[in-house]
Amino acid sequence: MEEAIKKEILYDLTQAIAILEKRETKDIEDLRVLSDHGIEDVAVHKNLDLISLTVLIYSLYKIIASIPDKDYSSILQELRNAKSSLEKNQLGKYNNSIKILFNIVRKSNAKVKVHLQDVMEAAKIKKSAALFEKGLSIGQAAGLMGLSNWDLQAYAGKTTALDQHEESILAAKRVSTALKIFGVS
Repeated sequence: MEEAIKKEILYDLTQAIAILEKRETKDIEDLRVLSDHGIEDVAVHKNLDLISLTVLIYSLYKIIASIPDKDYSSILQELRNAKSSLEKNQLGKYNNSIKILFNIVRKSNAKVKVHLQDVMEAAKIKKSAALFEKGLSIGQAAGLMGLSNWDLQAYAGKTTALDQHEESILAAKRVSTALKIFGVS
């Protein structure tokens, strides 16, 4: 596993453990924020281990309020086990802990496949938005990531990407040039 990926996974595990240490109503919002962070990492790295953990965190965000106390404790313990195993470079034990976590989540009637699709779709949209911010048109950025213009427009409208554009030619000069092109005096 690449060191950068390992660092991101350890960060996400540490944050998830900190959020779940004490069961509170704000855990749902904190998990959503952590899930969004993970989605940004997936958009950048496209690593399967990172995708798995992000889907797991997103799934926890979706179901954490309805998880029984026994399963909640098991989730917290397995997150700790996964973190400890990864820190010791025991990838087999790490993967086993992730597998156990997914089984607990599935047992709680979570729609893990739907959550995977949601995470991947969100990662595509964030990546497309980054391309849009770099100067590609919405159509080009969406097309490169296999999205429709509508998918990206809904997200881009919520960002500041559109506000960051500055014109290098004054409006009066552009109007003058347009009038010359169309032969209007």
